[in-house]
Amino acid sequence: MVKRVLISYCIDVDACAGWINTQNGTVANASDVSRGIFGANVGTDRLLKFFDDNGIKATWFMPSHTILSFPEQMAKVRDGGHEIGLHGYTHEFVSKLTEEQERKVMAKSIEVYKQFTGKHPKGWVAPAWEVSPHSMQILEDFGIEYDHSLCHHDCQPYWAPDVASTVVYTDYSQDPDTWMMPMSKHKVTQVVEIPGSWNIDDWPPMHYSIRNPGTHGFVNPRDIQVQWEDQFTFMYREYETFSFTISIHPQVSGKSNIMLMHERFLDFLKSHDGVEFVTAATICDE
Repeated sequence: MVKRVLISYCIDVDACAGWINTQNGTVANASDVSRGIFGANVGTDRLLKFFDDNGIKATWFMPSHTILSFPEQMAKVRDGGHEIGLHGYTHEFVSKLTEEQERKVMAKSIEVYKQFTGKHPKGWVAPAWEVSPHSMQILEDFGIEYDHSLCHHDCQPYWAPDVASTVVYTDYSQDPDTWMMPMSKHKVTQVVEIPGSWNIDDWPPMHYSIRNPGTHGFVNPRDIQVQWEDQFTFMYREYETFSFTISIHPQVSGKSNIMLMHERFLDFLKSHDGVEFVTAATICDE
């Protein structure tokens, strides 16, 4: 049987949003903000050229803050025929929001998106993949067709479950009999899940921040390339058809040595029969 592999580059254009959203209210460091400006300007331009040179249409997930702060740069993405998806307003972790707050952020994000693109958004990815118990239901209520934040599978899309109704969380302040319970059956939503993976993401291994202990920044991109290639090789061997999403950020992948890694990795992907480079929306439609 002929292989069929749908490959989608998913770009999180966090720009300055992720830096000024410091989680604990501290003032953002000016050097960190400058990294976001690099991503919105230099990194975005380099990735756009990379995709254009290779005839690839990618999916760019944009916080509303990025759209409003860098309108001319983000217009290059829009006018280049790439898909644009939702990514919060200021890269806020929705897992820390109340349901009311999460709904207000979603409504404002859709408003900004529609003003920028002239249409209703199709997809969303949770900032930092921090999904709340209410996220899937909120997406369904707002008419969002797909999510790219969950990991029930690593290469096969599926219908996203409403996790709020499946788990009884451990509460040490209560008698154990109240929380010693198995998961219940998932309630399936009408939201398509296009799975992602931290293991195919440029941020943790190739980005450094003194204020973010979960990052490295000095890992050799050639080592990361091997890890990505090994994951693809396994999936290509085991499945006749699958999706393969690559999560990157302009302020990381826009760096010179990592751009070279993407060039090599793309050559590797293209060497396989049956691969197609598509947007996440195309995977959702199928």
